[in-house]
Amino acid sequence: MKDLTIKIEFFSPWHCGSGLSAGADADSLVIKDINGLPFIPGKTIKGLIREAVEDYSALRGLDMDLEKAFGKAATAEEALPSGTLFFTNATLKEDEAKSILSNHVEDLLYINKVATAIDEKNGITQEHSLRTIETTIPCTLYGTILYVDDDMESVLEAALGFIKHMGTGRNRGLGRCKFSIEKGHRRKPGIPDLHSGQQLPGHRSQGLYELPYQGAD
Repeated sequence: MKDLTIKIEFFSPWHCGSGLSAGADADSLVIKDINGLPFIPGKTIKGLIREAVEDYSALRGLDMDLEKAFGKAATAEEALPSGTLFFTNATLKEDEAKSILSNHVEDLLYINKVATAIDEKNGITQEHSLRTIETTIPCTLYGTILYVDDDMESVLEAALGFIKHMGTGRNRGLGRCKFSIEKGHRRKPGIPDLHSGQQLPGHRSQGLYELPYQGAD
């Protein structure tokens, strides 16, 4: 078993929603940590990668036990195992996060995008359809997949290429991205003063954190 570092490169502004709004300023805010820095929840990454692995397996005709690796979707009636793989949140590199916070420029990571709906019949803007969403500028984040065996590693490496977009507004050009395995790179321990969260209990690599957040993916 090994841990894999996942590199997520964004090539356009992206929106990973928090489920919160900012009144008249924005109808939908992106998810941020307690210091105002962007991150992607581990469960969001898990869902994207599971879908990519499903597509890759179907294309190659592989018979894979995806429920063992990723678990089943939980229901209101039943709490189901989460699978053997564990996905941490994806965050900025430690030195980048420190530089942004020390220079107090975290607000420059975000820009508002205005969108509206067009009536297909007459080509006129639909009434009351104007929305403002907050987006994160293109950047690179890193996360970790824990407890990966050799067979799954080769599948993940191939399947990650299926992920081309992430987040809200994909049909408007938001969230263009590339997922890849960062070869020869081991993620540094988390930074308690930057990313407040609960350390994974009993894990052999100390300092990996699951960041708290509220709202939807």
